[in-house]
Amino acid sequence: MAPRRRLTHETRALFLALGAGAPGAAVALFFLWTGGRPAWLSWTGTVAVAGCWLALSWRLREHVARPLRTMASLLEALREGDYSIRARAEARDDALNEAMQQVNAMAATLRAQRLGALEATALLRKVMEEIDVAIFAFDQEKKLRLVNPAGERLLGEPSERLIGREAGSIGLSAILEGAEQAVRLPFGDPTRRWSIGRSMFREGGLPHQLLVVSDITQPLREEELEAWQRLVRVLGHELNNSLAPIKSIAGSMGTLLERRDQNEDWEEDMRRGLQIIASRSEALSRFLSSYARLAKLPKPVLGPVRIGEMVQRVAGLETRMRPRVVPGPEVTVPADADQIEQALINLIANAVEASLETGGEVEAGWTRGNGTVTVWVRDEGHGIANSGNLFVPFFTTKPGGSGIGLVLGRKIAESHGGTLTLENRPDRRGSEARLVLPA
Repeated sequence: MAPRRRLTHETRALFLALGAGAPGAAVALFFLWTGGRPAWLSWTGTVAVAGCWLALSWRLREHVARPLRTMASLLEALREGDYSIRARAEARDDALNEAMQQVNAMAATLRAQRLGALEATALLRKVMEEIDVAIFAFDQEKKLRLVNPAGERLLGEPSERLIGREAGSIGLSAILEGAEQAVRLPFGDPTRRWSIGRSMFREGGLPHQLLVVSDITQPLREEELEAWQRLVRVLGHELNNSLAPIKSIAGSMGTLLERRDQNEDWEEDMRRGLQIIASRSEALSRFLSSYARLAKLPKPVLGPVRIGEMVQRVAGLETRMRPRVVPGPEVTVPADADQIEQALINLIANAVEASLETGGEVEAGWTRGNGTVTVWVRDEGHGIANSGNLFVPFFTTKPGGSGIGLVLGRKIAESHGGTLTLENRPDRRGSEARLVLPA
């Protein structure tokens, strides 16, 4: 069976209007034809009644349909992106006027939003054109959908020839799938280093990948130059401190040997000078050994480490003063046991040396929370007087200190994805070291 066709809104309005006027028209026709009037008068009245009835019904139909057509035209214009058309809304308080006013307000809002989006898009396009960072956008099939001028210069081809090509065909497949943050690209200058940024976004409900490639060759070279300059300053300072007295004493000893009238204690002077030379040479050797130890720290080999057992074991190695171990939760972390143990040895040794000066105590313990494990060491020494130089290599305030204990500990912590801090205790005199490791 063919589906029944529903009447349109205008047709239903017409039928309702005709139905509403039908009783009145029937009564009028009844009186026109039953009062003994002439036939021509009855026919004239009948035509007049029927004409008015049909005309008013049709007029009601149009009165209902015309505002709806106007609103449909407005909404179609909005759908097509034309926000300049407005409905004429009169200043009267009725439902139709309120509907027209709301449609006009919606058109004004959409127009403002569209202008804002166009301006933001123009600004983004201008920024992408001006920045010296290559930007690529790939769809879920790894086809290039967007590239800025810097990306065109990097690949050496215009965007018209790049859009739609797969990442592998333009040499970006390995970079797109890799995890490295600083790489050398398989094309262009092989000496340049590039920073890679990867992120995901959605367009049309489908996932896309954004690839940002920036040249970091110059910053890396500047950092390398600055590192070499710092190294030269440190080495020069330490070498001068050791070589200057050696040179001075060697000169004095040479002068002493050239003298013909030697004093009775010249042998003692020679022996003392040689001892000073040996002492400074040994200090210089310790410095070079400490620097090599700091510079050659290997990557951590992760394995299960029980923090409680390690803290107990390291505390037991200290013979000058036995630290008090505060029990904590049973926890095992992935770490390099040798490196973490070395960091704890340095922290406890520093705390013991600080507490020995004041006759205080040393405590060690550990806590767990927020995905991390914190190993803390507290002393009752004089506290930290100059916190700005704590982690400066080879800076030390202790006689005979190497100045690498805290630096080495922080490097070990950072290689494990953690941190090392040293601060004065807020509740009493002394300091607290906190080694934080991911759990």
